[in-house]
Amino acid sequence: MTLTETPTSASPPPPAPLGGPELPQRRELVTAIPGPRSVALQQRKSAAVANGVGITLPVFVQAAGGGIVLDVDGNSLIDLGSGIAVTGVGNSAPAVVEAVNRQVAQFTHTCFTITGYEGYVELAEVLNALTPGNHEKRTALFNSGAEAVENAIKIARHFTGKQAVVAFDHAYHGRTNLTMGLTSKSMPYKSGFGPFAPEIYRAPMSYPFRDGGLSGAEAAARAITQIEKQIGASTLAALIIEPIQGEGGFIVPAPGFLPALADWARANDVVFIADEVQTGFARTGAMFASEHEGIVPDLIVTAKGIAGGLPLSAVTGRSDIMDSSHVGGLGGTYGGNPLSCAAALATIRSYVDDDLSGRARAIETVLRGQLNALRAADPRVGDVRGRGAMIAIELVDPDTGEPDAVLTAAVARAAHAEGVILLTCGTYGNVIRFLPPLTISDDLLRDGLAVVRKALAAS
Repeated sequence: MTLTETPTSASPPPPAPLGGPELPQRRELVTAIPGPRSVALQQRKSAAVANGVGITLPVFVQAAGGGIVLDVDGNSLIDLGSGIAVTGVGNSAPAVVEAVNRQVAQFTHTCFTITGYEGYVELAEVLNALTPGNHEKRTALFNSGAEAVENAIKIARHFTGKQAVVAFDHAYHGRTNLTMGLTSKSMPYKSGFGPFAPEIYRAPMSYPFRDGGLSGAEAAARAITQIEKQIGASTLAALIIEPIQGEGGFIVPAPGFLPALADWARANDVVFIADEVQTGFARTGAMFASEHEGIVPDLIVTAKGIAGGLPLSAVTGRSDIMDSSHVGGLGGTYGGNPLSCAAALATIRSYVDDDLSGRARAIETVLRGQLNALRAADPRVGDVRGRGAMIAIELVDPDTGEPDAVLTAAVARAAHAEGVILLTCGTYGNVIRFLPPLTISDDLLRDGLAVVRKALAAS
C-alpha cells in the first residue's frame, strides 16, 4: 500500500473523535471484543508490523480520557492499565494537550545538544527540586526508561571507575542489551536475544509472600552477603533496584530492606540507583516510591508517568556523580524533545496542584477494600500487595501455594471480553496488576473490580 492509498475495509467508518473530559465515563459494549473494525486492523497489523510486537488486548483505540478508552468500534472500556502506568493524569489531560499544542506551534525539535531551549532546563530544575533529597542535583533527559537506565549505569561506572552492577531477582529494567541483562525474566524479554552485556550480577530480592517470614533486615543481609562474596564492593559500580518491582509482580520489599541496601552502598562507595520508571510520579501515593521508607537515591531514573504519554525519561541525581561525565558523553538526538518537555511540565503541575498522590491513596483504599474481601472469600487469591494506585493480586493453587499462571490468564481474558483493560505480570505469570489512571472515578473503578471478581468466579 502506498501513502496515498486509502485502506479498504468492509467495516463502517469510525465515529467522530471524542476524548478528554467530554468522553462519557461509563463502560459500554456495542460489539463483541474485539469488534469488526479492530479485527480488520489486527489483520492489517499482522501484515505490516513485526510479529514480535504483540498486543495484549487486540482492540484499536480512537479516543481516551478519564478512566475510559473508546475503541474504533464504539466500545467504551475501563482502563485499569494506564498504558503501563504512563497516563497517570489521564490519556488526554486538557493542560497537557494545551501545552503540547502551544509548543508544536513554536517548534518541534532542534536537538538540545545542538541548540538549547528553556523547556529542557526548566524541567531539569523541576526534577532536581522534586526528587528525594535536599542535596545539589543535576538531570539529563532521554527518551525511554531503558535508555535512562543505560545512562544511569554509564554515569555510575564513569564516576566510580568500577564496572560491576548488581540487579535483583524479579527485576525488570528494559529491553535493550544492557537492560535485558539487568532484567530477571527470560520469556518474553530475553529469550534468544543474547549474549548480554557483561559485568551484571543478580542478588536475592525481599519477596515477603514467598520469603517464609524473612524480615527486611534479614533479606538485606542475605543479599549483601552474596554481593560481598561473589562480586566484592571494590569492583561494584552500582546497585540498581525498583523500590516496588513492576513487571516482576508488584513486589513490595519488607520494611528495612531498601534502607539497609542504601546504607551499605553508601558506606562502600557504590552508587545506589532507584529505578522509579513505573513507581514514579504519584503512582504509589507519594511522588516517588523511595519516599515511603525515606530512601534518598544517589541516582533516580524516571519515565512512564513523567509526560502524560509523550516519550520522555530522565536520570536525576547527585551533582558530583552526574557532572563526572565529560562534555558530549551524555545526550541523544531526541532526548528531552521540546514537545515532551512541555507535556512533562504540565503533567507534573497536575500531579502537584491536583494532589494526585492523595488521589492514589484514595484509589488504594477502594482497591484494597475490595481485593482483600476477594482474598478472604477465595483461597486462590494468595496475596494482595502494592501501594497507592499500584496494587496487585497473586493467584495460586490453594492446595500447594504454587503460582497459577493458567488461572491468571483466564481471568484476564474474561475481563477483556467484558470491556476491562487488565494487565498481568510476575516472574511466574500469576499476578494481576491494577494501574488505573489517577483520574479514574470510584464508580468506574468499582465496576472494573466487579468484572474481575466475576471473571475469577467463573474461571
